[in-house]
Amino acid sequence: MKSAAIISKPSKPELAGLLPGILEWFRKRDYKIYLDQETAKYIDGEEVVIRKQMGAKHPDFALVLGGDGTLLSAARALAHEDIPILAVNLGSLGFLTEVPISEMFTTLEAVDACTCPLEERSVLDATVFRDGVQLAHHFALNDVVVNKSAISRLVDFDLLIDGNFVLHYKADGVIIATPTGSTAYSLAAGGPVLMPTVASFVVTPVCPHALTHRPLVVADNAQIELNVETGAEEAFLSIDGQVGMPLQQGDRVLCRKAAHTVKLMRVRRTFFDVLRNKLKWGQR
Repeated sequence: MKSAAIISKPSKPELAGLLPGILEWFRKRDYKIYLDQETAKYIDGEEVVIRKQMGAKHPDFALVLGGDGTLLSAARALAHEDIPILAVNLGSLGFLTEVPISEMFTTLEAVDACTCPLEERSVLDATVFRDGVQLAHHFALNDVVVNKSAISRLVDFDLLIDGNFVLHYKADGVIIATPTGSTAYSLAAGGPVLMPTVASFVVTPVCPHALTHRPLVVADNAQIELNVETGAEEAFLSIDGQVGMPLQQGDRVLCRKAAHTVKLMRVRRTFFDVLRNKLKWGQR
């Protein structure tokens, strides 16, 4: 039997009007449906699965109803199980969730017919060490960020690439972004826009003390290491802006390319179409 997961953005009352038609579409095509807990608030009659456990059900694909944040959460839950994601935009910006509601069923038909374009996006594998012991392990589709936690104090970082010392930052924070995440926080901090197919990551300092400290693009087969020097203060690690933890003096954050990718089902628009639309770039 074919199967699909539905993952929804919290606090979206319009889902109550959308979901009956979506479930009818799936039922007519003999799909087994799994709902996350947010979706189940608006409709019943299908199996409810905690989002973190959705990947264990191995659906053929996941339909994400929400904004980019919902997609980022779904990607961390599903990507390691090689589950493609179709994201429909119910949010405000939608760099990643570019499929509008008006094109949802047309795109679903393409997915069912196996004719929907599929893009693979690289993922960051981030590990935190304290006193030589692994403290945490996370995956990020957009970015790994280490920021100051105090209001007025800068944080010191040593940046190493493949074990080689690069420079010492004194800044509000440092962003390590994938090509997908290059249009998120990194872009706001002055980083470059990378095409999703570029085999690289970008290291972007946030408000560095030295004006010569600029964003750095590195190959995606490199190991990127941040050594955190906070003194008596704490810093904070953030994964895709959604999960995180405090960091202390001497903690090490190691980032490398993950073994898995995120597979996004897309409409037939180019990356530059999305940039022109979302960044309001001028037309010829």
